[in-house]
Amino acid sequence: MSFVDRRLESRPSSGEAPFKLHEVFFSRTDKRGVIQAGNYIFKRVAHFDWPELLGAPHKLIRHPDMPRGVFHMFWETIQAGKTIGAYVKNQAKDGLHYWVFAVVVPYKDGYLSARIKPSSPLFGEVRKAYETLLLAEQQEGLSPEESAAVMMEWVRGQGFEDYDQFCAHALCEEFKARDAALGNSPDETLLDLAEMLNSAQTLVEQTEGLVKDFDAMHTIPHNLRVIASRIEPAGGPVTVLSQNYGAMSREMSDWFAAHVMGDNSTFATIKSTVNTSLMVQCTTRILMECDDQLSQERRAIEGVDMAHEREVLKQIVDELHARKQKGQEDVNHEADRIMHACQVMHRQFLGLSSTRVLCKIESARLPESGETLSDIIDQLGVFQRRISERLEQIEKLSGDIRIHDK
Repeated sequence: MSFVDRRLESRPSSGEAPFKLHEVFFSRTDKRGVIQAGNYIFKRVAHFDWPELLGAPHKLIRHPDMPRGVFHMFWETIQAGKTIGAYVKNQAKDGLHYWVFAVVVPYKDGYLSARIKPSSPLFGEVRKAYETLLLAEQQEGLSPEESAAVMMEWVRGQGFEDYDQFCAHALCEEFKARDAALGNSPDETLLDLAEMLNSAQTLVEQTEGLVKDFDAMHTIPHNLRVIASRIEPAGGPVTVLSQNYGAMSREMSDWFAAHVMGDNSTFATIKSTVNTSLMVQCTTRILMECDDQLSQERRAIEGVDMAHEREVLKQIVDELHARKQKGQEDVNHEADRIMHACQVMHRQFLGLSSTRVLCKIESARLPESGETLSDIIDQLGVFQRRISERLEQIEKLSGDIRIHDK
């Protein structure tokens, strides 16, 4: 062994195992979690000999500080054929520990896991959450399922709807922190997707505000008819106009329910679609870095065909590129649908505005209660302006979310 190798292989007697921020390592297992392959950095950090790693269950490196609920989420997700990422504390053969952010991708009859060293501020928050969760498992006897449910409560408490959203956000934050610490240029693709995700969240908030404004406006035509009926026959024209207004607003409401609300609506799916694109991009990057690492190592590993492992990585990356392209098409399709929906609602609002103006004219002619009618009609104007502004903002956000080829 050369002096350089001895220096690289030197390890402390306690604490954290040497794992550089720029390094990436991987392992591949069968569907039971038995290790089939890995790279030199994995062997070096875990500090096992290859005969001890190959053919061994991956839990060989599991650290007792890890909550069981996290691994429960892992297995539930990958056994369903989905990719997942998580912060994991592992234990080397000599008792040293090392933290990773691991991304696990299903591959044929097994799984491939690529890992980077976490360094973002979020990492510190997750470690605290794990400590709390582990204590609850020990003191309250939580089952893995119960522990996973508690972890999900923490995730939702951080403002995420599900673990997929948290996972994509966490991996993006790790790459941002890593690039900054290593002096790399910012990953513009990841930053653009993260900004798109923020726009998608704002889009959700604007939609929720639109629903509230629309609901609040529904009672006004009824109030118009009540006042007009008190001053019949002079209020007759206002009654007719308010009935027309109510019918038109109900028609818009029905259209709104069909196209905007519900689990399968464009507004409901756009955020998850963008989030999937972000996760695919992050996963693609970590696997490509892993391939670069393999090309630089140039070390033969007994029992592992490294040329085959690089081909496995290439196949997965190719599949991810295809998913990325499909994701871009889905995002653009949903964004286009939202912009079309806004245009339809704008046209319908023109009809409502015309009816409101006629109501205003008729109320000015009434000898009694005209001022009260005028006030209510003005309220309609306020709601309409607010809704129109929201529609314009939603349309702009949809344009921001749209992915443009570079």
